[in-house]
Amino acid sequence: MLKQKYDVIVVGAGPAGLAAAIGAKKTGAQDVLVIERAQELGGILQQCIHNGFGLETFKKDLPGPAYAQRFIDELTSLHIDTLLDAMVLDVTSERHVSATSQWSGYVELDARALVLAMGCRERTRAQIALPGTRPAGVYTAGTAQRFVNMEGFMPGKQYVILGSGDIGMIMARRLTFEGAKVERVLEIMPFLTGLTRNYVQCLQDFDIPLQLEHTVKRIIGNERVEAIESVQVDDHRQPIPGTEEVIPCDTLLLSIGLIPENELSRKAGVALDPVTGGPFVDERMQTNVPGIFAAGNVVHVYDLVDWVTEAGLLCGRSAAQHAIAERKHAGRRVRMKGGDNVRYVVPHVLDKESLAESRQRLQMRVTTPIEAPVWVEVMNGDERIVRKADLYARPGEMVSIDIPQSAYDAVQRASELTVRVVRR
Repeated sequence: MLKQKYDVIVVGAGPAGLAAAIGAKKTGAQDVLVIERAQELGGILQQCIHNGFGLETFKKDLPGPAYAQRFIDELTSLHIDTLLDAMVLDVTSERHVSATSQWSGYVELDARALVLAMGCRERTRAQIALPGTRPAGVYTAGTAQRFVNMEGFMPGKQYVILGSGDIGMIMARRLTFEGAKVERVLEIMPFLTGLTRNYVQCLQDFDIPLQLEHTVKRIIGNERVEAIESVQVDDHRQPIPGTEEVIPCDTLLLSIGLIPENELSRKAGVALDPVTGGPFVDERMQTNVPGIFAAGNVVHVYDLVDWVTEAGLLCGRSAAQHAIAERKHAGRRVRMKGGDNVRYVVPHVLDKESLAESRQRLQMRVTTPIEAPVWVEVMNGDERIVRKADLYARPGEMVSIDIPQSAYDAVQRASELTVRVVRR
C-alpha cells in the first residue's frame, strides 16, 4: 500500500532509476518508491537481448535483461516500493508528485527528495523533416527492437537504416539473424555516431555496408515503403545533385539520435542545458531545485549502461542524504496554528532548538474584538505552554506573546502549537 510521503521517490525504473533507488535505500532512506510507466522494471534493458552489459560493473558480459535482473532482485530484497504501469502527470518544485495507474487510481505523493530518471526517447522522422510520402514501414530503431525482441514481430524483410547510432547498428545485426536483408546503413555525418565495437561486430562482421555523408532524400511508396532515395551530402550537410540512388526496401529504420525526457523536469522548474537537453546538475547530481536530483540518460546520453548505473548510485546516495537531513530538520519544527479567535500566527513554523538560545515571540491578529480582559495562550493540545494577560483584543491591533526559554522541554513534545485569545 502506498504511503503519502516518502523519503525518496524515483521516477523511472531503467538502469539509472533502479540504481538510484538501491543507492538511496542503502544510504539510509527509510521509505523509497519507484514509479514506472511500463508494466515491468528494467526500462530499455528488457528489450536489449544482446550482450555487452556489465563489463565494468560486474566484470561479466551480460545481456540487457540479465543485467537488469540483478538490480531488480536487489530492489526486491531491500523492500523498495514500486508503482508500475503508472503515469506521472505532474511534479512540482516542492517535490509533490501526481500520478495515476489502473492499480492505484489517481494519487498525490510527497517526497523529501525526488530523483528524475526518465531516460531518453528517440528522434523521429518529423524531427528531421524527412520528405516523402507517409507509408507504413517507417520505424525508429528502438521500436523495431521491441517488436522483434519482446513481441516476436518482424516489421519487414528488406531494410535501410538511417543513422549509425548504436541501436541502429545492433538492429542491423539482429535483423540479419532473423533472415532479413539489411541493404545499407546511411550516416549523414562524416564519422560514426555509435561505438566502434558495434560497427565492427554488427556491420563489418555481417558485410552490411555503411555509407558516411549520405542521407535519405525521400521515401518512396504509398501504402507501404517501396524504396528510399539516398543522396550524398557536402561539408554543410546539403544534398549533392547527381548523387541520388534509389534503394529498394520495405522498411526504413531511424537511428538518428536520442533526446533526454525532460517534460517533468520543466514542470518542476529544473534548469536545462541547451546543449545536452538535460538538467544542469552539480557533483551530487542535484539540479538547481533543492531536493530534486537527476541521473542517467535524462541528464545526457551515455555510451555504457555501467556508467548510467554509476550515476544512478551516486544520485540515490545524494538524494537519501538530503532526505535524511530534511527529516531530522522536520523533527525540529513545530507548526503554529491559529485557534479560538486568532486569524493567523507569525512565524508559521518554529524551530524547537531556537528556544535553547532565546525566547521566541509570536505575533497575531484576532478575528473579532473582545473589549474585556483576555488570556493569550499557547497550547499543545490540552496542555498550556504559556499564558499572557491583556486588557483587550482588537483586530486592528497586533497581539503578541513570548514563548520563554523555560518552556523548552514542553515545546520539544509538540508537533503543532495552537494560539488562542479568550476572555478571562
